[in-house]
Amino acid sequence: MAVQYQPLMIALRLVKAAMLSAALVPAAASAKSDSQIWTTLNASVKLGGPWRLSEEVVGRFSDNRNGLYEIESNTLLGYVVAKEVTLWAGYTHDPQYSAGDFTVMEHRAREQITFDNVAQLGKAKLSARVRTEQRWREGVSGTGWRLRPYVKLSVPLHGKVALNLSNEPFFNLNRTTFQRQSGFDRTRTLVSISAPLTKTFGGEAGYMNQHGFVRNGPDTDDHIAYFALSAKF
Repeated sequence: MAVQYQPLMIALRLVKAAMLSAALVPAAASAKSDSQIWTTLNASVKLGGPWRLSEEVVGRFSDNRNGLYEIESNTLLGYVVAKEVTLWAGYTHDPQYSAGDFTVMEHRAREQITFDNVAQLGKAKLSARVRTEQRWREGVSGTGWRLRPYVKLSVPLHGKVALNLSNEPFFNLNRTTFQRQSGFDRTRTLVSISAPLTKTFGGEAGYMNQHGFVRNGPDTDDHIAYFALSAKF
């Protein structure tokens, strides 16, 4: 009987750990906060052999920015080098807005390596990713280089329904006029529930905290309602 409740106990501990981590951030260090909604649509297609194609569109909405502020479109071509390991490279088209009005166009080159279910802790599965990006903005000089490692722990709750806990720190590798500080820039922590909707589609919903580290000033905290729909073909 104890074995049957083990996934639930792990899930409760993960939620407790995430809440504790948020509570440990000093209030004075996170004086500036924002409430946001992020929506994600993702589709991946097997092209034949080891090749994969992934398309992801993310829409982001903010209270502080009075609505829509970003539409991120990511197109990646992947090559499976091992059962759990895939190499990806592609392009990000990222127009940005204020109160729904266009402000600036950002372009990115993106490279990443993903490790799917590379370790197992009881019934929990661990996945990871290492991503690099080169960023350009139209009408603004400079290329921003960025590193984004990522780790995710998934705990089955019932059938294929799972509790997920992930963290993604951002490290700026240089400074430009739009990437104003180098080093540890921000971290995203997501607690979510995912479930299959059909044989092809899956859904995920949860809470994300995006904590920004500001040099010589108060840090920032974005509190984000996160919703995602994915498809595999």
